[in-house]
Amino acid sequence: MTTAFLGIDIGGTGSRSRLVSADGTVLAEGSGPRGAVTAVGSAGPDLALALIEQALRDSPDSAIVGIGIGATGIATLVADPNDLVRRVRERVPRASVAASIDAVTGHLGALSGASGAVIAVGTGAIALGADFRGVWNRVDGWGHLLGDRGSGSWIGMRALQAAMRQRDGVVADAGALLDAAQERFGEPMTWPGQLYTRDDRAGVLASFAADVAGLDDPSARQIIREAATEAAHSAVAALRGLPPRISATGGLLRSDEYAATFRAVVRELRPDAELVAPAGGPLDGAVQLARLVVSAPPAPAAGFLWA
Repeated sequence: MTTAFLGIDIGGTGSRSRLVSADGTVLAEGSGPRGAVTAVGSAGPDLALALIEQALRDSPDSAIVGIGIGATGIATLVADPNDLVRRVRERVPRASVAASIDAVTGHLGALSGASGAVIAVGTGAIALGADFRGVWNRVDGWGHLLGDRGSGSWIGMRALQAAMRQRDGVVADAGALLDAAQERFGEPMTWPGQLYTRDDRAGVLASFAADVAGLDDPSARQIIREAATEAAHSAVAALRGLPPRISATGGLLRSDEYAATFRAVVRELRPDAELVAPAGGPLDGAVQLARLVVSAPPAPAAGFLWA
């Protein structure tokens, strides 16, 4: 049997797993649906268990000794995250298990366990400042109705609102946004029915963010700059009591306008801050958490990590 560590990342655009051996060789990888939110809460726990089953099937000769799970919404939309840990232990009794909010695995992946702040801007947005010893600063991650400032869903919502104002004749400068929105979603009269009834509304909104970022249009570029400014403020706020080290992850950073604005605003707010390129992503962090829970078990931290 090969000793193995399983990392699981449940995000707003999809779920992924990676099973690695002690020397880092990838033994199996899996994928699944996005972490949708339903009337009964987050689907994250069920997705995590499904990915564990997939890993067990795909690599039957592996002895999984550590499992690290990072899941969006686990702190606010799951009644008892400890129940997920218990269910995983029942399925894989020999494994040490840790579950965390996705910001923890994002932090581990980006800064390789070093202290500082990491902001992840994807479908949602959350910043975490941590030293993994006692400082845990969460900023945002409150979902697309209450927060996720600067995220893909934030951009998509504001772009659709601008497009609807153009449609209503309230503004005359959002024609490009209206055209792009109609190309993706069809006639504006159908948008409420497409969005208000969806469990995965945040993901649908975020799907429009790439269209917005690709427009050569002043109104679209302004929304991108506003989003990056929001993200920079969140990242800086997460630095309280920590070394001034910031890393940013997520697909939105592929937009040159977003990335440049983010860097400029961070430098304005915290000239002493070091901007660090991420060493890895959330799935890398989940694998690292799986290793940590075996070699140096982290202490549970309410609202952040359960083990």
